[in-house]
Amino acid sequence: MNMQGYGAGLFALAWATGATANAAAAELNLYTTREPGLVQPLIDAFTASTGTKVNTIFLKDGLAERVTAEGERSPADVLMTVDAGVLVDLVDRGLTQSVTSPTLDAAIPATLRDDEGHWFALSMRARALYAAKDLDLTAITYENLADPKWKERICIRSGLHPYNVALTGSFIAHHGAAEAETWLTGLKANLARPAGGGDRDVARDITGGLCDIGVANSYYVGLMRSGKGGPEQQQWAEGIKMILPTFEGGGTQVNITGGAVARHAPNRAEAVRFLEYLVSDEAQGIYAKANFEYPVSTKATVDPLIAEFGTLKPDTIDIVEGVKFRKEASELTEKVGFDG
Repeated sequence: MNMQGYGAGLFALAWATGATANAAAAELNLYTTREPGLVQPLIDAFTASTGTKVNTIFLKDGLAERVTAEGERSPADVLMTVDAGVLVDLVDRGLTQSVTSPTLDAAIPATLRDDEGHWFALSMRARALYAAKDLDLTAITYENLADPKWKERICIRSGLHPYNVALTGSFIAHHGAAEAETWLTGLKANLARPAGGGDRDVARDITGGLCDIGVANSYYVGLMRSGKGGPEQQQWAEGIKMILPTFEGGGTQVNITGGAVARHAPNRAEAVRFLEYLVSDEAQGIYAKANFEYPVSTKATVDPLIAEFGTLKPDTIDIVEGVKFRKEASELTEKVGFDG
């Protein structure tokens, strides 16, 4: 027997076996505040497409605190959140790292990603207007919600909920704090009931005749109309229509689901690969179909259950501009006693 050839053969076999094991062992660790039912279809599709195993930690709150506590030993590769403000906070705390990716830059508008590549929007939710189906209303501005003609006709959840704080922050970015305070005061005067409940409750109360219009997120319309929330919520959705408001001289206020590569990501290459997959045509289609969200990629198709309400034109200001004013927005909301 040629021992040299035998040894070379063993080496080749060992190398091939090791390479196969490494390929099979490709994985990444995802920390996310996203509801499991909404993110799991994307994880499953990514694993099916790439073979990469995704180990997921679902966190309701405290994402930044957990990663900070873990320090350099943190196993987190990708940090995924449902709020732009949380993404900015992660960057400010030094918990992310910069990523250069032509794929991400090409798919995501500049106003929906960090200038230094620390985070990227993956889907959008519009802060929309629900209106009684028979109401003669086809367009409205956010500014107009404070018009006295809507007195005792508007429903909305707590002004201190992150969804509404984000909207007020964007208002400040457009018009300044003084006008925002006047707007909040006028909006409060127009409420048909104290601010509270959830966005779906807005649809319920409009259908029940308690109010004529209300502020709520766009994707809830799809969830309710699809029947995923049960027959009662489907009935609420049948009693309303959705309008995409705009700021005067701007567009519709949106919030995002976004992702970032963790600063100490042990599987950095897979983390970038995962984010790039999430802006692919396949993944963006899943966002649209499973979650009734607006894709960030202009090539993706919006689900018909919300597409019929018109084309979303996101606000013209950078989403970070609104985030900068969230603290001030919360303070103004409390100052006017919005939830009182």
